[in-house]
Amino acid sequence: MASTVRIQAPIGQRALFITTLAVPLTGWTVHALALHRKLSAARRDPLTGLLGRDGFTAKARQITDRYGDQALVGIVDLDHFKQINDGPGGHAAGDRVLAATATRLTAWAGSRGAVGRLGGDEFAFAVRIGPARRELRLAQLTQLLTQPVEVDDGVLVDVAASIGAACPAILRTRDLSMLQRAADAAMYAGKHTGRAVLAGPQHATVPSINGRRAGRPGTNSLGRAA
Repeated sequence: MASTVRIQAPIGQRALFITTLAVPLTGWTVHALALHRKLSAARRDPLTGLLGRDGFTAKARQITDRYGDQALVGIVDLDHFKQINDGPGGHAAGDRVLAATATRLTAWAGSRGAVGRLGGDEFAFAVRIGPARRELRLAQLTQLLTQPVEVDDGVLVDVAASIGAACPAILRTRDLSMLQRAADAAMYAGKHTGRAVLAGPQHATVPSINGRRAGRPGTNSLGRAA
């Protein structure tokens, strides 16, 4: 009986010690999880739920670093968006179009891709797509983003988008800033053509500010985008 007491006593002490430690540790864990959720929410665009500029940059870099030549980085710009905002539906209609574009981009990119809203009617994506499927997938994205959007009481608004994309395999770099700059230049080159443009080496030499084509609105205040 005495031996049993000697064995149980240390076990009880250890249990008490572990329980005592667990209380503050549990509190810190809950606090850390809550902080993580707040930080994650802060990195997302409140209207569309997409990653914000910094959040997208971080995830896009992970994709380009991991997948290399199979990565594809793109810029999407909605055409004539101001006309939607200034139309009968006003900014509410514009918000519906932005939200619909975000939903479509997210569905196209899949759970392993990154989609962000850079500001206004401009979006960005980073995905893994092999060379044999690049043109097909970009054509699918163009078709998806140009479907009319229902804004109010069954009213449909026509939507058009310009898309530029860049990949390390063609530009021989995994640098996200250079890829975004080339994708932006390619997007501008194909503006209003109704087709996505895959960047070539010539698009990477376009003068830029903060990683974006010089002359684009807001290029002087883009912060840490790339």
